[in-house]
Amino acid sequence: MAPHNDAPSPSGNFSTGFSRIPYRPTVSSAFLNGHMDVGESDSSSTTSEASELHMTRPLVPGVYVPTTCFFEPGTEDVDTDTIARHAVRLARAGVTGLATQGSNGEAVHLSHAERQLVTSTTRKALNDSGFSHVPIIVGCGSQSIRETIQYCREAWEAGGDYALVLPPSYYASLFAPASETVLQYFTAVADASPIPIIIYNFPGGAGGLDLSSDIIVQLSEHHNIVGVKLTCGNTGKLIRVAAATRKLSKTRDPKNPEFLVLAGSADFSIQALVAGGHGILAGLANIAPKACIKTIELFHQGKHAEAQAMQEIVSQGDWTAIQGGVVGVKAGLQGWLGYGGYARSPLPKPTTEQARKWKDGFRDLVMLEKSL
Repeated sequence: MAPHNDAPSPSGNFSTGFSRIPYRPTVSSAFLNGHMDVGESDSSSTTSEASELHMTRPLVPGVYVPTTCFFEPGTEDVDTDTIARHAVRLARAGVTGLATQGSNGEAVHLSHAERQLVTSTTRKALNDSGFSHVPIIVGCGSQSIRETIQYCREAWEAGGDYALVLPPSYYASLFAPASETVLQYFTAVADASPIPIIIYNFPGGAGGLDLSSDIIVQLSEHHNIVGVKLTCGNTGKLIRVAAATRKLSKTRDPKNPEFLVLAGSADFSIQALVAGGHGILAGLANIAPKACIKTIELFHQGKHAEAQAMQEIVSQGDWTAIQGGVVGVKAGLQGWLGYGGYARSPLPKPTTEQARKWKDGFRDLVMLEKSL
């Protein structure tokens, strides 16, 4: 799968064993062919498999990873083998949970059937490798209430535990005032979804629409809305949401909060913790999951100077990921771990020079990851 001969995987233990991670595909061909409707079960599933598919997996503080989606070179078909192995690699590193169908997962490039295939592959790979307790968050946002609910139902059918939902934005200029349309959208989706909702506040992915802390707190009172991912980077908003939702909670268990507040980037991990947040849901952890985990652990252990020093390296690496987006993250995976490949068309393939630049941008972060 290597697209760049000049960017081999380095020697050492950083990526050793990735190609040997066992994976036994058990995904129904109905996902591949697009014939599995919402509510239809795979007749080959056993009762035991079904119970593992939909077991309770609490949403707890920690590091969550929006996984990249991988494609076969040449055909751009979904590469289920690499998807499965990547998921297991992250679980073995100790991440709290995974997310499919996010920006790094190229959800906008996938059909409904392909989305189900990616989530089902991830769930079954985790279960087969002893990580059935690891929750999967599934990106389910769409422009209409109807299709968003459909995505939520399909996510549940494929083994997803939570739905990450962006607000609609295409017709934002026609929305009712005082965010009434946004409130109606999330309420209707939460009412109908078989899995709990996590609000996704990402102005860059929603036409500039930026949910206020007041709207997020109001939505948090819905019984089926259980968290928020703040990719806006606004720590003031984060502290307001964390404080308000904590006060609204019936029980105050820091290890199992009723409403989870996550930073959407690794570059403000400890800032989010200082502000009362519970962790991160960040694409950088595809490359360096242990560094992201260790930064948070050091902060919780009261080793703030060490946490800050590690945060500086993580933030610099995240700047490379932010600049390169999914193309740069995949180039980093390819350069340092020997897999990753290209994004699906029409995203451009990086030039040799671009791939080298992104690899170098992750160098300090990867050296830190290798040391952990």
